[in-house]
Amino acid sequence: MTYCVGMLLDHGLALMSDTRTNSGVDNISTFRKMHCWTVPGERIVAIMTAGNLATTQGVISQIEQRDRPHAERSNALLQADTMFQVANLVGKLLRETIATIDERNGEEGSGTFSASMIVAGQIKGGQPRLFLIYPEGNFIEASFDTPFFQIGETKYGRPIIIRGYDRDMGFENAVKLLMVSFDSTIKANLSVGLPLDLLLIERDRFEPLHQRRIVSQDPYYQALSEQWSEALRKAFYSLPDYSLDS
Repeated sequence: MTYCVGMLLDHGLALMSDTRTNSGVDNISTFRKMHCWTVPGERIVAIMTAGNLATTQGVISQIEQRDRPHAERSNALLQADTMFQVANLVGKLLRETIATIDERNGEEGSGTFSASMIVAGQIKGGQPRLFLIYPEGNFIEASFDTPFFQIGETKYGRPIIIRGYDRDMGFENAVKLLMVSFDSTIKANLSVGLPLDLLLIERDRFEPLHQRRIVSQDPYYQALSEQWSEALRKAFYSLPDYSLDS
């Protein structure tokens, strides 16, 4: 399974994804689910993926045209004029990739190669934008009424973001919120796990403001996880007592 989150902020975009893939409890692997491309001073585009690994890798390969000789390769996302065109391109590739794999595998394989994606970034002359791409290739765009998207195992970390999100929060607090959301998800579901990939995109910067991989030994993540658990216990025991006589 997977957990990926993209948040739209006044200051830009905050993205985080896990790296765990599994086909059973005895076959767990680590694969990057966050991909980022930049043209300094002109654009930055990121994609996070969830779903069948063959499908998502196929889409990324087509974006980068990895099947061509190295000298002939070009990234289609770096040629689009707007982020809307980027989202449309990714949606089209996702739909076609799923259809091709399903056709190759016949009716028995139909529906097992589904995937979804989060597309985020900014192209010079436009605003930072965030899109959720569905397996059918259609997509929706985030707004400050719907300011974040999740894909994968979403239910455990969603309440944290709903309660903590603020559109004008700084990147430091956005990272804190994302980490708490992921920590809650990881503790509740074994199909989501570290390392985590983090990417912060500042408005009009056109290159990553901050990008890193968070491993299980990361001291900040460990401290945050422990203190969040302790804070929840303290909050629970501070609630009014229930009376059995009432």
